Amino acid sequence: MDYTTDVAIIGAGPSGLFMVFECGFLGYKAAVLDALPHLGGQLAALYPEKPIYDIPGHPKVLAGDLVKNLEQQAAPFAPTYLLGEPVDGLEGTPGAFTLKTASHSIHAKVVVIAGGGGMFVPRKPVGVENLERFEQNKNVVYAIRNKAALEGKTVVIAGGGDSAVDWAVELAETCAHVHVVHRRPDFRAAEETVRQMMELAESGKITIHTPYQLKALHGDDALREVVVADMDGTEKVLSASHVVCCFGLAPNPGPFAKWGLSSEGDGVERGQLAVHRPTMQTSQQGILAIGDIAGYAGKVSLILTGFAEAAVAAKQVQALINPEKKFKVQYSTSKGVPA
Repeated sequence: MDYTTDVAIIGAGPSGLFMVFECGFLGYKAAVLDALPHLGGQLAALYPEKPIYDIPGHPKVLAGDLVKNLEQQAAPFAPTYLLGEPVDGLEGTPGAFTLKTASHSIHAKVVVIAGGGGMFVPRKPVGVENLERFEQNKNVVYAIRNKAALEGKTVVIAGGGDSAVDWAVELAETCAHVHVVHRRPDFRAAEETVRQMMELAESGKITIHTPYQLKALHGDDALREVVVADMDGTEKVLSASHVVCCFGLAPNPGPFAKWGLSSEGDGVERGQLAVHRPTMQTSQQGILAIGDIAGYAGKVSLILTGFAEAAVAAKQVQALINPEKKFKVQYSTSKGVPA
C-alpha cells in the first residue's frame, strides 16, 4: 500500500512516539515505521515490566506503562503505524522522499530517524544443547514481558550485566528461587544492585554460580533441568522451569549505513549518526535523527534527552516544510490538543 504523510518517523520507541506529538502539535501528520511488531522499541521488547525512575513527573513508571502513555499522548494526532517490517529503501530528495518496506511505500516531506542505536537482535548463548527447542515453547526467553507468569517458578538468569542483576533482584521476591549463572566471578552491573543481589544470596533467595555458563537444557514438554559447566568442564544440574538470557543485544546498523549518512563528528560514538545539534539535521538535507542514534558533542543518552530532541526536531520540520513560516513556541496549556 502507498501512504502519504508530512513526516516519516523510523522507530516506534519513546523518542519516535513523542515525535508524533511534537509534529502533530505543529500541525504535521506523521507515519511511524518499525521492524518490531509492536510499539515501544527496546522498552517493550526487552523490559516492559521494569521500572524507570528518571522520567520527569514520574517518580517510578513501568517501561510498558510509559509506552502506553506515549501512545495515548500521540493518539489525538492520528498517526499511521506501520509495524513489523523494517525499512529497506530510501529514494527521492528533500520534500519528496519515498521509504519502502516489504509491503508499503511511504511518501514523506521529511524523514526522522528515531531508531535507538539501529536495529538489534538479542545475543544468544553458543553451543547450548536443546536451546532452540525450549525457545519455541518459551521456557527460554531473552526479555521478560510478563513478570507475573514467573511467580512461584524457579528461574535461571544467565548474564552478569545490569539487566541480569536487575532481574535477579526483581524476581527474587516473587519466584520460588533464582539461580544466577555468570562466566566470571565479578559482575558488570551497578554496584548498588550487585550489593542487593549478594544480600539476597545470603538470605537464600538467590544462588550465584560463577564462573559457570549454560551447557544443556533437559525436559519433556517443559524445561526441567539446566546443566551449567565451569571453565574446567565441571558440571552442575539446576532444577528450573525457565531460563532468562541477558547477554545484551547485537547491533545491526539496518538500512542507515547505505543511505550515505555521516557517522563522523565530535562526540559521535559507534552506531550513531552525526547531527547538527541546533536542528537535529543529519548530513543529508531533510533527514533528521533523534534519540540514542543521534550523536553530537556532550550527548547524554537518556530517554528524557530524546524527548527534548524531538521538540528541537519538530521546529526543524516546520523550517523544512514551511520555510516562509516564522516559528513561534506554542504552549500546550494554551493551545490544548484535538479532542
